[in-house]
Amino acid sequence: MMTIETIVFYLFAALSVFAGLRVITARNPVHAALFLVLAFFSMAGIWLLLEAEFLAITLVLVYVGAVMVLFLFVVMMLDVDLVQLREGFWRWFPIGALLAAVMVGEMIWVLGNRQTAETGAEVIKHAADYSNTKELGRLIYTDYVYPFELAAVLLLVAIVAAIALTLRQRRTAKRQDVAQQVAVKRNDRVRLVSMPASARVSTQAQPDEAAASDQQKH
Repeated sequence: MMTIETIVFYLFAALSVFAGLRVITARNPVHAALFLVLAFFSMAGIWLLLEAEFLAITLVLVYVGAVMVLFLFVVMMLDVDLVQLREGFWRWFPIGALLAAVMVGEMIWVLGNRQTAETGAEVIKHAADYSNTKELGRLIYTDYVYPFELAAVLLLVAIVAAIALTLRQRRTAKRQDVAQQVAVKRNDRVRLVSMPASARVSTQAQPDEAAASDQQKH
């Protein structure tokens, strides 16, 4: 008998497969990124069915709300030559098809395994006050604290490496020396110049002088 949870699961699974196929078959990169957003939402719905609400919300907030928005900005700002991208498609298609076949075979082997089938048959129903976020935090900071810290160190190293790769020495780049700005003094920025005063000719006297010279001529 088909329950509501089963129907919703198959619906989200079909959307995920369709969105994943459209990501690799869409001609427009913007459309491919939008289909990837749809795939993320579908997977978040499946995680909600598995009572993994923390992972579902994290997927929506981090990947859809931040990463995919960045991807869309980059794709729309870059002038992507679609003709050049499609030049090597059929040349690498056999290798891609072989890798896809290997992945499908591995998934069928895992899902068809007797131990996996027996484990998946026993679905644990938790109480209404069960918190997946609390259970996940307990496992991360007790049983998996060292892998969690190792992952944090790897991410920190990746961030530092990305920043170091972008900070290349360029002659045209303008940089500010903070130490020099802090050590600056008044005499380095302001210079007082003493200039002798000069007599200024009033502009009002010019018409009077012109009129006097005209009277002398007459």
